[in-house]
Amino acid sequence: MPRRQLHMTGAADSPLRAALRALRTELGLTADFPPDVLAEAADAVRSPDLSDHRDATDLPLFTIDPPTSRDLDQALHLERRPHGFRVHYAIADTAAFVRPGGALDAEAHRRVTTLYFPDGKVPLHPAALSEGAASLLPGETRPAALWRIDLDPEGRPVSTEVSRALVRSRAKLDYAGAQRQIDAGTAEEPLALLRDIGLLREEQETVRGGISLDVPEQEIVERGGGYGLDYRAPLPADGWNAQISLLTGMAAARIMADSGTGILRTLPVAPDGAVTRLRRTAQALRIDWPHHVPYAGVVRSLDPRNTVHAAFLEECTTLLRGAGYTVFEHGDLPDPAVHAAVAALYTHCTAPLRRLVDRYAAELCLAATADREPPEWVLQALPGLPREMAEGTRRANTVERECVDLVEAALLQDRVGSAFDGFVIDVDDKRPSVGTVHIEDPAIVARIDSDSPLPLGERLRVRLTQADPGSAKVRFAPE
Repeated sequence: MPRRQLHMTGAADSPLRAALRALRTELGLTADFPPDVLAEAADAVRSPDLSDHRDATDLPLFTIDPPTSRDLDQALHLERRPHGFRVHYAIADTAAFVRPGGALDAEAHRRVTTLYFPDGKVPLHPAALSEGAASLLPGETRPAALWRIDLDPEGRPVSTEVSRALVRSRAKLDYAGAQRQIDAGTAEEPLALLRDIGLLREEQETVRGGISLDVPEQEIVERGGGYGLDYRAPLPADGWNAQISLLTGMAAARIMADSGTGILRTLPVAPDGAVTRLRRTAQALRIDWPHHVPYAGVVRSLDPRNTVHAAFLEECTTLLRGAGYTVFEHGDLPDPAVHAAVAALYTHCTAPLRRLVDRYAAELCLAATADREPPEWVLQALPGLPREMAEGTRRANTVERECVDLVEAALLQDRVGSAFDGFVIDVDDKRPSVGTVHIEDPAIVARIDSDSPLPLGERLRVRLTQADPGSAKVRFAPE
């Protein structure tokens, strides 16, 4: 699993940016699209398929995304009802632009996901679609799969509908701005309700036994000719907004399960050994984890703004290993069918501009809601999607892992031989002289090699022995 997300600010030309460009070349990745794909995208922009879309442009939707984002998959509107709440959630309708079997479709199946680098991205779709005609940009009429989910006063869903619609977002908000408005009490009701509904959904998550990992992002900042790493801890608004996406993914999974055909995002329960290993990491980081407290309970007690807690949250992603996509037909649900972290049936359907499978999940739900058979192009592609998504996910994890290694090496390359304070947070069971060390400042998790068994859970003075952006590896040894 990727350990962290990285974002970069600063000069357009620097040694680190050059190294990131070289990494893209080494991995055979390019943001450029073949001419036939670009030509087909241009045609799709001029004449999208809007034949089944009703007019819902009167709905005052808004988006919440990072400030510079233009690939806007989701827009929402929230309202209070006499007996609960109503959630409207518009998801970009990429099927209105992508012709099944065409060059654009084939390229999307080759790319599978948008790949994120600290200094940019390799997109799933050409910018003319992902940042233009298919993106839910403010003030623009766009095709969407429009979800309507009614909730009871406790935030439990009581009814769900989804249909194609033309929508128009009224505003593009960012997380910090949305948080300020909500905290100050100046947010209008549709935004203010994000907190109310988000908190209710978090309570429902607790009741289910689910857990959301608030893993901080790291920002690479240029400082005095060098580099630094700063954490960006998620805001409460990040989590509340994510709860709306999770709600929709669970609603979509239930629709597919009831219809008998679908593709689920599944995750088996973590084996006892993985949880035991994580407990050792908690002990190493001096995080209190009483034996009677479940994993989800200790995670909810953490503060992602605390660098030690942030390091533990990154290690918690190891329990998500084994997640995959599982197809089912004829009503035969897979085993396991649930996503262990969500603690419910769940599917990916809310990010079609950036993830291939979401386009297919949307079509399955639209067909089931309309009481008709899914399109043939969906049924033909369905059996191969788990393998394609697994390969795309593997590639994305490789990109993120290589970027983390490269950035850490660039940050420390002038400090080889220097000493640092850290904790040994993991030791190889078969080779106890090899392990993982968490450095306190800067906040780095890296390999440590010793001539003798490493003291798990103990503070240790360590020396940097290697930091080579060319090999993208950082190594430490005990002082």
